[in-house]
Amino acid sequence: MKRERMIVAAVVVLLAGWTPQINQATQQQRPSSAATQVNNTRTTKEEIERWMKELSNWGRWGKNDQLGAVNTITPAKRQAAAALVKVGATVSLAHDFLTERALDAPTPFVLQISTSPQLTARDRIDVDFHGITFSHLDALCHVSYNGVLYNGLSFKEVAKVPEGCTDLGITSLKEGIVTRGILLDIPRLKGVPYLEPGTHVYREDIEAWERKAGVKVSSGDVILLRTGRWARREKVGPHNTLSGYDPSFLPFLKDRDVALIGADSASEVGTIPGFPLPIHTFVIVARGMNMFDNLDLEALAETAARLNRWEFMFVASPLRVNKGTGSPINPVAVF
Repeated sequence: MKRERMIVAAVVVLLAGWTPQINQATQQQRPSSAATQVNNTRTTKEEIERWMKELSNWGRWGKNDQLGAVNTITPAKRQAAAALVKVGATVSLAHDFLTERALDAPTPFVLQISTSPQLTARDRIDVDFHGITFSHLDALCHVSYNGVLYNGLSFKEVAKVPEGCTDLGITSLKEGIVTRGILLDIPRLKGVPYLEPGTHVYREDIEAWERKAGVKVSSGDVILLRTGRWARREKVGPHNTLSGYDPSFLPFLKDRDVALIGADSASEVGTIPGFPLPIHTFVIVARGMNMFDNLDLEALAETAARLNRWEFMFVASPLRVNKGTGSPINPVAVF
């Protein structure tokens, strides 16, 4: 196994087009097969194509910008986030690595332990983290649209094999992310323990949750969508038809100037013929927003409910994988 496997494997997936027909993990995050060409969202291919231009952040912070929407997290925003800490409680937002093959873990984590005669233990990790299995953060070079990345950079010129991403790689976030986090607990809004597979979350759901929770998403925030994916897995078992944002909600990100989004799924739900992965494509390419996929928000939801507080200081620091397309991640909420 070559040392650069984490970088190369992710880039190879991206170079393959990261389409349902090519990548099994991505296919499993969609609620229907790749052959199904039915628009079951509230928007259209033509509308999203227009949003890609009209609602983009391209050029907002200069042609050489490497941070994208993270630029909205100002020093004042970080100070305000730190002021949210009242009781000092911390909550991990990552799920334990899955080590057994399952519907939602086609390529499980492999932990290789070794010991020495001196009775020390060490391990080597091997994880292909993109897809629907592992908690991770996507870099801005992870997804392209019509051959271009955020800010109009050429995908072919940036995503190199085996070198990695020459621009927009995950090390752009080496200083870490500190901002206000807001939990969008949609199962709690609907009075259920979890959303059923393939449930679409709409803008009106998010705005209804804001009213119920007494919070309002604003510039520089990270929003975290809880669908109850892990609660359902524990009760019912693995499944690969996840819930997520309906693409019609995407203008909300522009209207509120959100910095990053995340979910306990891969955020995608529904199909739009001719426009695969609409959430990832709009978020990463048009808005220049990094995405947190497959977080575990169950403990966060329990803590937030106990404290009756749905906003918190959010802290995340990706691995410094030089030229990487993303990183496994363990974000922390501080109340």
